[in-house]
Amino acid sequence: MASSFLSFSLLFLAVYTADGFFHYMVARCDFNSTELNDIEYIRSYYFNHDEITRFSSSLGKYVGYTEFGVKQADYFNNLPGELSTWRAEKTRYCKHNIDIDYQSALTKSAQPYVRLRSLTPPSGKHPAMLVCSVFDFYPKRIRVSWTRDGQEVSSDVTSTDELADADWYYQVHSHLEYTPRSGEKISCVVEHASLNKPLVTDWDPSLPESERNKIAIGASGLILGLILSLAGFIYYRRKARGRILVPTN
Repeated sequence: MASSFLSFSLLFLAVYTADGFFHYMVARCDFNSTELNDIEYIRSYYFNHDEITRFSSSLGKYVGYTEFGVKQADYFNNLPGELSTWRAEKTRYCKHNIDIDYQSALTKSAQPYVRLRSLTPPSGKHPAMLVCSVFDFYPKRIRVSWTRDGQEVSSDVTSTDELADADWYYQVHSHLEYTPRSGEKISCVVEHASLNKPLVTDWDPSLPESERNKIAIGASGLILGLILSLAGFIYYRRKARGRILVPTN
């Protein structure tokens, strides 16, 4: 996580007047770790969506971006106690909240699950294509590769970027176009921070995926039928034992 660049912001003040002018201030913390050297507190003032003045804890002072902003920056930089107040926010506000974020979310991880399937390739370069889809992993950084008979494949491989699911989880899809060889072993290899070792998923070309699904559904139905039949037989035997026979004359 130390290589990631993160930030959170807080809108402190917004003023909107009837003639359409809009003035507001946003404070934010940019960071890539919990160390103070990796944290920057930024306090920006905007007018009609244009940033006019900014305080940065890295500079330790205000900087102006417009003619009016330069005058404002000069005024704030010479205001007694102003700079020391916002320099302290790096520790008081940023460090405090970043420690909470790392403890509650940013150091957590979720293991991916892999789905390997065959598709018809869009081009005629190779007659076959495999897709390795990796779902529900966190954090974002991940490596997906292919091996054929234990050797990593570097050609005819394309992958999507890590796609956000909008729920903190990510997914990624890697495609391998190839010409099948008899007896070969093709695997999708996933490396992620949540895994103690690479997750290797082997491709089974014995049956198409649709046929394997039909077999799985049929087997599940057979097992369920046997369970229901056994339950019915047990229920019948118990009822039979509980009957009281009344002798007739």
